[in-house]
Amino acid sequence: MSLEDKINNQSARVVVVGIGYVGLPLVVELGRAGFRVTGFDHDAAKVKSLNAGKSYIEDIKSEDLEPHVKAGRMDASTDEKVIGEADCVVLCVPTPLKKSKDPDMSYIEASAQAVARNQHADMLVVLESTTYPGTTRDYLVTALQQGGKYSVGKDLFVAFSPERVDPGNAKFGTRNTPKVLGGVTPACMSAAKALYVQLVDTVVSVSSPDAAEMVKLLENTFRAVNIGLVNEFALICERLGLDVWEVIAAASTKPFGYMPFYPGPGLGGHCIPIDPLYLSWKMRGLKMPARFIELADMVNTAMPEHVVSLVASALNDDSKAMKGANVLISGVAYKKNVSDVRESPAIDVIEGLLARGVVVSYLDPWVPSFKEGAHVFESVKPDASFASYDAIVIVTDHASIDYARMVREAAVIVDTRNATRPVAAHAKARIVRL
Repeated sequence: MSLEDKINNQSARVVVVGIGYVGLPLVVELGRAGFRVTGFDHDAAKVKSLNAGKSYIEDIKSEDLEPHVKAGRMDASTDEKVIGEADCVVLCVPTPLKKSKDPDMSYIEASAQAVARNQHADMLVVLESTTYPGTTRDYLVTALQQGGKYSVGKDLFVAFSPERVDPGNAKFGTRNTPKVLGGVTPACMSAAKALYVQLVDTVVSVSSPDAAEMVKLLENTFRAVNIGLVNEFALICERLGLDVWEVIAAASTKPFGYMPFYPGPGLGGHCIPIDPLYLSWKMRGLKMPARFIELADMVNTAMPEHVVSLVASALNDDSKAMKGANVLISGVAYKKNVSDVRESPAIDVIEGLLARGVVVSYLDPWVPSFKEGAHVFESVKPDASFASYDAIVIVTDHASIDYARMVREAAVIVDTRNATRPVAAHAKARIVRL
């Protein structure tokens, strides 16, 4: 039986490498489609949870896992030998940046080598991790063809399909978000498409993995550049004495030629602050600067420090010094209504305040505790009094936080998300908006 026949009748064994925010939702869709699926991860806690049918990600419910685990269609392992049992392998590993803002390709390289050590004939390998154009060819194809045992397009099939996971999005998930797909050869594309048409409603075919890699970078660069633009508008409006939120709301009434983006304390998450820099790094090697990306990164990276300056000014207006001031950070997750703190601008805001001698506490019902450097932080209780702080900084506008009570009790609020506007009419607090 051919590989495509196995995929079409769901007898193909699938292994997902990396079962975090991207990999676990894919595991769920594979189980729903009827495939025997195994999640491979070095994180023993995740493996244990999945084997118990318990979800560790907000967007995935345990009841989405339990029936498949009990039926024996879904499991997880820390042993890379499971890759050798797979007909299809999907790589969903992290692609972070180094401190130098160069791509950290160690996870992709390690997973590619793991597949190479365990590969066999008629295997489909798909990379979903966001990266720069050429990665699939440079890392996967190169690793898998070492030794010349297998030939891509004949008995080895390789493709790239960028993840489009949006944590906390109740409307769009893996199934109903169109999936871009590019194969190294037509045969690779055919095999990969046979798999993905069973997992998602719409597959968008492109000419190559390089094109698919570029699609993801365009999507996230579009957002990063426009957020950088509106962040700069926020700084301009502040200097001119204008309310940027009022300006954006009015501009948004135009029914054509405009799409609203909103300012904030900086970028966070696993995509927007990172992915465009993969492209700018690639272009530097080709002696071509990616000016919009680099300018947007400069503006967005500077926003946490601007928030710290707003806090300093707000305290100064109350004749209070930063050193020794008690400041509460409201929300440390990188976006509202999720628990993910990766690349969160709150971390930079906290570090900036600590460096100036501020006593920092935080409130986040989604993040009970977190560690950053040498500091371990624990959230205050949601019913804690807001009156005991010299200033409150809203960094993440979680829906469950009582902003009406906050504006009644607090002395000063630095609101970087416009969260207090609906309740500002009843405010005792002095509200400073971004």
